Amino acid sequence: MESNAFVLYSRDKCPLCDKAKQVLNEVKAESGIGFKEIDIHTDDDLLEKFGLMIPVVKWKDDIVQFGNVDKSALNRLLEK
Repeated sequence: MESNAFVLYSRDKCPLCDKAKQVLNEVKAESGIGFKEIDIHTDDDLLEKFGLMIPVVKWKDDIVQFGNVDKSALNRLLEK
């Protein structure tokens, strides 16, 4: 995955995760910046780290959002 991509930590049966994917797909359509999705249930460390925070969006190794993902905030981040 290219380094200029978001990473979305999520899990199955998570309405906020589904909403985050929708927002990230909209950002991708507008900016060309994609995302890689990682299911936290594939790794015990991720499950422990992000279990109560998901969905979690990382950008360039920094957690930039969790819970309700805000499209306008992501767009502002890309403008920097």
